[in-house]
Amino acid sequence: MKTIGNKQSFTFKKISAFLLIIAATVLASCEGPIGPMGPPGEDGISYAGSIYEVEVDFTFSNDYSVVVDHPSTIEVLPEDVVLVYILWEYDGTDIWRLCPQTVVLPEGVIQYNFDYTQYDTRLFLEYTVNELLPEETQNQIFRIAILPIDFVAQKSVDINDFNSLMQMPQLDMNILDKVELNSVEEIK
Repeated sequence: MKTIGNKQSFTFKKISAFLLIIAATVLASCEGPIGPMGPPGEDGISYAGSIYEVEVDFTFSNDYSVVVDHPSTIEVLPEDVVLVYILWEYDGTDIWRLCPQTVVLPEGVIQYNFDYTQYDTRLFLEYTVNELLPEETQNQIFRIAILPIDFVAQKSVDINDFNSLMQMPQLDMNILDKVELNSVEEIK
């Protein structure tokens, strides 16, 4: 009896392997006309951000702190990230630096800093020097960028380099004109 069972098992394995080879051959050799083109898909993930520019004066009377309301044309979500860049210098092109930005002087330290809410951004100076000069406090130009957290969290995003950030293909920036001083609320 053992030989009959082994022969049946061996025969079944041969037939199964043969049928599997035939099925694979038939499926691989199927050809026919190419079907119609499917609907176009999306080009990948795109993120929407906004940026605007403001020029402020830090003074003793405003305690070296200015609150800038986000323009009403920009919707800022609670989970969005707000980044602030200061125009650091000009050498034929604008050179922007991410805040906070610190200046170390022999007399002490000056730091341009910020904090933000969903509704506004506060720009302020922190300093240990006895006297702040007009070039350190007057006509300071900032760019305020509002970006989705999912975009900022990507490993390929370098938020320190303003120019490369602006050239990211997956970032669709809404670039507003300079916000005028009359829309800036000074802290008294």
